[in-house]
Amino acid sequence: MINISGLAIGLAACLMLLMYVAYEWNYDRGYKNKDNIYQVMVNFSDQNKQVTATGDQAPNVLAKTLKQEIPEIEHIARILWPIKRLLANGDNTFKVEGRSADAEILKIFDYKYIAGSPETAFKDPNSVLLTESTAKKLFGTTDVLNKVLKYENQADVKVGGVIKDHEPNTTYQFDCLIPWALQAKLDDWVEKPNWGNFAFYTLLTLKEGVNVDHFNTKISNIIVTHAPSDNIDPSVFVQPLVDLHLYGEFKNGHPSGGRIEQLRFFVALALGILIIACINFMNLATARSQKRAKEVGIKKTIGASRKSLVVQFLLESLLLTFVSVVLAVMLVELALPKFNHLLNIQLELNYGNPIAWLTAIALIVVTGALAGSYPAFYLSAFNPIQTMKKSVNAKQGFSLSFRQVLVVVQFTFAIVLIVGTLVVYQQLQYIKNKPLGYDVNSLLEMPHEGNLYPKFDLLKERLLASGAVTSICQSSGSISMPNSNGSGMEWKGMSEDGKRMSFNQIYTSYDFIKTNGIKLIEGRDFDPKIASDKMALMLSETAIKTMGLKDPIGQKIKLWGADRTVVGVFKDLTWGDPAKMNLPMMIGFNPLNSDVINMRMNTSNPTSENIETISRITKEINPEFPVDIKFVDHLIQAKFENEMILGVLSNLFGGLAIFISCLGLFGLSAFSAEQRTKEIGVRKVLGASVSGLVKLLSLSFVKMVLVALIIAMPIAYWMMDKWLSKFDYHIAIGLPVFVLTAVLTLLVALLTVSWQAFKAAKTNPVEALKYE
Repeated sequence: MINISGLAIGLAACLMLLMYVAYEWNYDRGYKNKDNIYQVMVNFSDQNKQVTATGDQAPNVLAKTLKQEIPEIEHIARILWPIKRLLANGDNTFKVEGRSADAEILKIFDYKYIAGSPETAFKDPNSVLLTESTAKKLFGTTDVLNKVLKYENQADVKVGGVIKDHEPNTTYQFDCLIPWALQAKLDDWVEKPNWGNFAFYTLLTLKEGVNVDHFNTKISNIIVTHAPSDNIDPSVFVQPLVDLHLYGEFKNGHPSGGRIEQLRFFVALALGILIIACINFMNLATARSQKRAKEVGIKKTIGASRKSLVVQFLLESLLLTFVSVVLAVMLVELALPKFNHLLNIQLELNYGNPIAWLTAIALIVVTGALAGSYPAFYLSAFNPIQTMKKSVNAKQGFSLSFRQVLVVVQFTFAIVLIVGTLVVYQQLQYIKNKPLGYDVNSLLEMPHEGNLYPKFDLLKERLLASGAVTSICQSSGSISMPNSNGSGMEWKGMSEDGKRMSFNQIYTSYDFIKTNGIKLIEGRDFDPKIASDKMALMLSETAIKTMGLKDPIGQKIKLWGADRTVVGVFKDLTWGDPAKMNLPMMIGFNPLNSDVINMRMNTSNPTSENIETISRITKEINPEFPVDIKFVDHLIQAKFENEMILGVLSNLFGGLAIFISCLGLFGLSAFSAEQRTKEIGVRKVLGASVSGLVKLLSLSFVKMVLVALIIAMPIAYWMMDKWLSKFDYHIAIGLPVFVLTAVLTLLVALLTVSWQAFKAAKTNPVEALKYE
């Protein structure tokens, strides 16, 4: 039971982890031409030609310029980031994830068409491409070609095609896609040539036989050639799309890692758990060898060869592994719904996939051979004369020391996992509790859209009068995540490299500081009574330090040719990754650049009442659009997704590793107690106490755990120190982590072993001496 259950749990854990790894590994690999789809990337350098940052967005002019000048390109297309868009079929209206792109995107990605084709989908500029689920949501069917929808309550669009829903592990997903020409008609800024606005994703495919390295050399200086600038020195290159999800972090202009590091950890975790389960199998099989010694001796005496015995034991191992695999699959099926919910992904066992069956067979063979190899060769090597005379003395041979080594390996891995889990938890809590620079409590945001643009002042007046909110403002982007940055500031006393300073930027009007609960260090917010504030800005603490401004209030800053006056300095905002250094930030006055409305709820009222009031007033002013209110603290949680996944999986499977290790220890201690039944009986007759016997039986196992602790601690420290080094803000690994790990491990191991020892020590010595 211990063998089969331990192996089944180990296999189930291994299988689930490898399914997750496969899901992540196969990101963007569902396209036929996956190896020929590239994303345009841009490196930004300082005046010494050192790369300071790498971005995945490019100017809107770049795609057309590359297409005209670089013959190696087969297809190229711009595509915008996803935005919630309103689609209406009469009264049936929904907000769905929408993008806009050049028509050639339909040639880059081989979407699976249910209706229409890539040649005709964007033939009409006022057309829309829908996914299957979106078409069914709007029309109840996918037979919707040429039917008309209202887009964003601004334009009538004709359905040009319907495609199968995207695989969940796809980067460029959408529910609806419109042609670039329509987007340009609705928002003219996307088409105005601008070499300085790095806001557009650009994808391309290359003609057959093109060398990517030579191609990158050829396009490297294309932006500098067409738009030389003192502010920026961007160089262009392409990166395979299939690599970007896993290798999304860049250093000095080259991929330096990313999610691939997490996947490597999970592969190591999966194999480690499987090895722990196999070690249990080996240990318990060799421990039982004394009971099978006579069987081996008799078989050898009547002519059995060592080869036939090896085959017998390996077949036994394979049979047990087969049973364990069946149980493991059942466990995976039971656990997958909860696992998918935890990680917000969609994993399933595909029984119709021949590769899955081949993997299962390979798993049975490899695991069976691995788990059964040592017992098979160990048992078949018994001397028949020795085994017929007496049972094999495991204490004098290599078997016990080898078994001890295996237990040490098990617990070393488990201890490393415990330390890792504690460090990941501490780091996650540290960055979650790191001050954001604004007050997220009771802070709401919703899209600035439809009638809310011309009627924002009316909305503000009515919401404040209702008592549901205490403050309201508009801004160019969410305060919870980065959405715009730039360079090109000029100020008095600026260094040579000053114009290249990259800074985050938010544009707003009045009450931004008050609404978001931002702490001012000096100065003030924009004031509607002061007309000159329409050309004012506020700077962050880091911006002031980076720019070297001594008395910033009242100083003139030139921003893209216009003079602006500094009216306030505010505490740094954590806009991007909380574990990374803050970029300098500028908050500028521009009420025309607005995508988000922020509101601070009145905490004197129940939250549900506030939300109902806000929704009702917003709906009255903007009836065509559904009200989409978000709590900013929920948006902040999304920033911790990667670390939370790492924390959840290391907790879950680290716990399983400990459980499987203790399961093996439980079996070994039970067997050890059984083997020493007579010894225990004699000792009890001679006056040994129960506590003395428990200590005697437990000590050898506790020693093995102590050795594992000594080996594991430096390994765990090195691994977690390396992991923490990728964060700008991180904890220091302190002694309490190792003390807690040691106490927990020893306690669990001691409880596991001492229970069996206690049972054996309490046995009636008369029964023990009548043994056999």
